[in-house]
Amino acid sequence: MNSVCARAARPGTTGRDRLLWYAAYGSNLHAARFSCYLCGGRPAGAARACPGCRDRRPPRASAALPLPGTVYFAGHSATWGGGTAFYDPAGPGRVPCRAYLVTAGQFGDVAAQEIQRAPAADLDLTRVLATGRDRLGPGRYETLLRVGALRGRPVLTLTSPTGLAGATPTAPSPAYLRTLAAGLAESHTWGPWRTAGYLATRPGAAGHWPVAAVAALLD
Repeated sequence: MNSVCARAARPGTTGRDRLLWYAAYGSNLHAARFSCYLCGGRPAGAARACPGCRDRRPPRASAALPLPGTVYFAGHSATWGGGTAFYDPAGPGRVPCRAYLVTAGQFGDVAAQEIQRAPAADLDLTRVLATGRDRLGPGRYETLLRVGALRGRPVLTLTSPTGLAGATPTAPSPAYLRTLAAGLAESHTWGPWRTAGYLATRPGAAGHWPVAAVAALLD
């Protein structure tokens, strides 16, 4: 994470400073891309800039984290073009994620930016922490999931309310695939062919992106 982000640190003792893990499975697998959500800025290859969090401290830690389920591409991203990644915990397989240890306030601000709103208010996490699920609205990334615990702290993520069964898969853009691939290399130390094999077989990419074509993007 960059030094500007670190200099913007603001100590606090309120509930919004409670630590939790945010599990990223899409473009936020890449630390530089996630830094734009924290500190502001435009990710490489993206069409839109992020305003950043109100609290710009870097994550306290990060960890590779596999979760049960499926990642699929759907919808259309104004930031990347093409489909974006969503997580279906009921799907088959395993999903390579990257967990970031952030404050509850930062998690809320990341969620706001994911649905293209300005960070302005904290989320009430009571329901998702108690029941494992909460729905903030009907749109993409407005469903909160508690997907487990790590080192004694809850792991939360964001996804679509429909799941794969209710989605219309959409092919992702080259820039988006490169960002996911960079994140998988950083967090799980995957090589280009393993990465290409994974991304090319996700619903939405399958049938549109052959493994060799994805591998060529990463060369």
